[in-house]
Amino acid sequence: MTIKVGVLGAHGRVGQAIVEGVNAAADLDLVAEVGRGEDLQVVVDNEAQVIVDFTQPAAVMGNLEFCIKHGIHCVVGTTGFDEEKLAQVEKWTAAPGAGHVLIAPNFAISAVLTMVFARQAAKFFETAEVVEFHHPAKLDAPSGTAIHTAQGIAAAR
Repeated sequence: MTIKVGVLGAHGRVGQAIVEGVNAAADLDLVAEVGRGEDLQVVVDNEAQVIVDFTQPAAVMGNLEFCIKHGIHCVVGTTGFDEEKLAQVEKWTAAPGAGHVLIAPNFAISAVLTMVFARQAAKFFETAEVVEFHHPAKLDAPSGTAIHTAQGIAAAR
C-alpha cells in the first residue's frame, strides 16, 4: 500500500529535497507538487492523503485550513507558529473528518537532538545562549528551531 503525498513549497530548496525523498520512497506516491501561487485544489483532485508543507509563514495557515477541511493529513516544516496559530490549527482538526497535523520546528535529526539536549542540559547551567547561523536569504530570523530551543531551555528551568 502506498501513501499519496503532495508537497507544498515543492519548488523551493527544501521542497525539492522533499520531492526527491518522496520519489525515492517505495511506499510513497508523489501526486502533487505545488509552488507559490499555484492552486491547492490539485492535492484534492489527485487524492493526496498527506501533504508536506514547507512554504512560508504567510502561506501556511491558508494551506492548512484548506487541507484539514478536505481531510488531508499535514506534516509541516514551515515555521512561525505561535500559541494563537497552534490553537487555530487544533480547532480546525477537531472538526469531524478533518485531517491531522504534525508541526515540526525542524526536519533534521541533528537539530531535533540539539533541542532535546539543550533542554536536558539547561538545569545544569546558570546561563545559556542560542546562537544560529544561516544563509543570507533566510526568511525567518530567529528561526523556528532557535525559538523552540530557547523555549525548551526556559521550560526546563
